[in-house]
Amino acid sequence: MRRKDREISETSELEQIISESDVCRVAFADNNIPYIVTMNFGYSGGENPCFFFHCASEGRKLEMIRKNNYVCFALDTDHELYEGEHGCDWGMKYSSVVGYGRISVLNEREAKIAGLDCIMSHYSGRSGFTYDERNLGNTTLLKLEIEEITGKRKQ
Repeated sequence: MRRKDREISETSELEQIISESDVCRVAFADNNIPYIVTMNFGYSGGENPCFFFHCASEGRKLEMIRKNNYVCFALDTDHELYEGEHGCDWGMKYSSVVGYGRISVLNEREAKIAGLDCIMSHYSGRSGFTYDERNLGNTTLLKLEIEEITGKRKQ
């Protein structure tokens, strides 16, 4: 990281940014063609941190995952524009997280429920959800296992 004064390395601070973020952007690549998608997510920390996402059962994301499951992700929050006397004195305060990992499709019922619970908990702060079996069968769950993660903050 070029600006070491803005680097965030503490796991608790990285997880705070993740918990305050509304969406996660996931970047896929196939034959040097990038594709980025903004997604709702759930995050599970611990020894093996990961993100969970839900999506339709077909589409470009899934096609790209089959070809290359190595992805980049980004989350950001705490946006605040500040003004300066001159145009180049303006700027943006922010907190962000960027990382890399492997993404895969979850097929087992219990794994899908755990992923959906994680997503629902992120947005509601609650647990103990139930799911209609038909909807559960029609929903694709993705799990992104984090291999590398960094954070940055400008205050």
